[in-house]
Amino acid sequence: MIEESVAAAETGGSPMQRVLRLRDFRLLWLGQATSLLGDQFHFIALSWLVLQLTGDPLTLGIMLALAGIPRAIFTLVGGAVTDRFSPRAVMLISDIVRLVLTTLLAVLVLTGTLQVWMLYGFSFVFGFVSGFFMPAAMAILPAIVPEKDLQGGNALEQGTAQIVGIVGPVLAGGLIAWFSGAEQGGDAEQSAIGIALVVDALTFVVSVATLWLIRPRPAPHTDAGATRQSVWQSMKIGLRYAWERPILRMMLILISALNVLIVGPLIVGIPVLADARLAEGAAAFGIIMAAFSGGNLIGIVVAGMVRTYRGTGALTLLLVIVFGAGMIAMGFITTTWAGAAIMLFMGLGNGYLSIRLITYLQMRTPPDLLGRIMSLILFANVGLAPLSQAAAGALSKASLTGLFVGVGLAMFGVAAWLVTQPALRTIDREMGEMPAADTSAS
Repeated sequence: MIEESVAAAETGGSPMQRVLRLRDFRLLWLGQATSLLGDQFHFIALSWLVLQLTGDPLTLGIMLALAGIPRAIFTLVGGAVTDRFSPRAVMLISDIVRLVLTTLLAVLVLTGTLQVWMLYGFSFVFGFVSGFFMPAAMAILPAIVPEKDLQGGNALEQGTAQIVGIVGPVLAGGLIAWFSGAEQGGDAEQSAIGIALVVDALTFVVSVATLWLIRPRPAPHTDAGATRQSVWQSMKIGLRYAWERPILRMMLILISALNVLIVGPLIVGIPVLADARLAEGAAAFGIIMAAFSGGNLIGIVVAGMVRTYRGTGALTLLLVIVFGAGMIAMGFITTTWAGAAIMLFMGLGNGYLSIRLITYLQMRTPPDLLGRIMSLILFANVGLAPLSQAAAGALSKASLTGLFVGVGLAMFGVAAWLVTQPALRTIDREMGEMPAADTSAS
């Protein structure tokens, strides 16, 4: 079955067209797209439920933190567990556990027996399980997609995530509004939230079914010594592997630095800017963030169509400089459309570069270490986000313009550091040696 699927993909077309001919990729894509839609229903339903039950934004913040902190911490453990077993097995078990949790929560909401303390426990366990799922989901693609088509597969997955991130909240909010009718805060609205959670549970059923049908390539043989390692020892091996390789070390430092510098201004700085300076207020915030998401989507699609990996080092340096200039410019905007144009361009670069770097990691990391390396990338993405948001909140109080200008100048500093890294030139040579997408007809 695996050989037949791969052979079917060995025909002409772009990497994205070719990867869609793979049966296992289609199953994975369908299941994860459905699951991502369920994630949007989950977030909207739980957030609205907390506000309806308590009316307290602090309670909502605590609930989100109880999910986010274990999710960030346990991505590292999840990566080690993924490498010990298999990405598919970890994803299946994680989704089954989350299906049971979500079904139980839906029943409690629909029967009116839910209490706030239960939400705290639910959020913690859900975040804990998600920490195992996320690195496994990033590590499974190389087991079902030929190496030369990984960039197309990543682009389709990430592009779908961007689309679902735009459409999903609208569908979830619309469903809750439809079933609650005119009544706000009563039994009808709580029942509507319960229905949204039922939809979320059903998306896990789809994900479990598609994962069950997937038959990825067998993982390479793991020696007995590796099997006897503790999870902590396994994590240390992954950390040492990443740190001893200049390109991986550079990527981890770069991703961590960019996320610390970008996440806070995006999540905290832009809404403050929209409220303080832009006539459209909240609408301006929505337009600017939609422009960033749209730019990400365009960049991801373009990356999926590109047939070469050359120039990644130079492109990385250029985009860090562009990000810095864009952040400085955001500090001085006075119109919504100027901000949207800047963020559209920054999003385009972010989407394109992220696909290139993820593909590089998947192609150059040994399969038995891929889960751990992907967990490090995930941790670099999400682990420092709370620090960035807190710092952005404090700096925006002192000077909103100073926040954006300071971040932009710091990015120029990151660019200067990149210039000193021999790995920036090595990555071009290594990616140039990767198999280019074959577009010849069979």
